[in-house]
Amino acid sequence: MRVDEHTITIDESPVFYRGAPAPDPPALYLHGVPTSSEDWGAFLERTGGLAPDLIGFGRSGKGGHLDYSPQGLTDFVERFLAELGVERIKLVGQGWGAAVALLLAARRPERVERLVLIDAVPLLEGFRWNRTVRLLRRPLIGELVMGSVPRSLLLRHLRRGSVSPDAWSEERLRSVWEQFDQGTQRALLRLHRAGDESRLAELGAGLGSLQPPALIVWGERDPWLAPEFADAYGARLPQATVRRVPDAGHWPWLDQSSVIDLVADFLARAGP
Repeated sequence: MRVDEHTITIDESPVFYRGAPAPDPPALYLHGVPTSSEDWGAFLERTGGLAPDLIGFGRSGKGGHLDYSPQGLTDFVERFLAELGVERIKLVGQGWGAAVALLLAARRPERVERLVLIDAVPLLEGFRWNRTVRLLRRPLIGELVMGSVPRSLLLRHLRRGSVSPDAWSEERLRSVWEQFDQGTQRALLRLHRAGDESRLAELGAGLGSLQPPALIVWGERDPWLAPEFADAYGARLPQATVRRVPDAGHWPWLDQSSVIDLVADFLARAGP
C-alpha cells in the first residue's frame, strides 16, 4: 500500500504526517521519542491509516511556545483529528505516544474503537525513571546533558533499545540524527519534566474505566521500561490482552517483524 506524505498547518505551526488509504475508522499511529512517524512505515503499508509527527519531533513544528507536556500533546492530537475531520479511530501508540494514546482514550472514549499500546510509558504506580531521564529532568544539568549529546551517543542509545544489531539501518539512524535539533531537544526536556512519576500515576487513575478492546505489546528486553508494566496495564484495562515479545526491545517490531502482523490482525477484527 502506498504511503503518502503531507504537511498541514495547525495553530500557525506546520504539522507533518504520513497517510495511507484505510477502512473506517482508520488507525492512528503515535510515535515515541526521539523518533517520528517514520517508525510506522511498515504498519501503514499493511493497515493504512494516519501517523503524524508529534509537535517537537520529526518534521512538525518545534516552536518554544508549544505545549510539550503529555496533556499538551494530547491536545495536539485532538486538533490534528479535527483538522482532518476524523471522528472515530483505532489508536496505536509506542513509548510516549502510547501514553498520549491512553490520555486521548480516557478523554474521548466514544471515539476509540480499539487500542494498541507498545512499550508504553507507564501511567501507573511504582514506575521510576532511569538515571538518564532523572538527569534530564534537573534544571540546567538537563540542558547541559542534552546540548552535549554527540551523534555517536544518540545512535548508540537507539541501538541499545533493540536486540538485533540490524534493527536500525544507517539511513534510519541518519534521519533521526538530522531531526535531533534544538527544537526536539527542548521538546524532550519539557516532556520529561512534565512527567513526574507521581503525576503520571495521577494521569492514569481513570484507566480502569476504558472499555475498548486493547492489545498490550511489550519487548521483554526493553532496557528502559520493564515488561512487568505490560502485565500491570493488562490488569488495569478491562478488555486487555497482553503479548510479551521475547528477544525484542523498546521498538519490538524492529527485532520481531511478526509484531506488525500481530497489530494488523488485532486492528482488523470487528467487535470485542
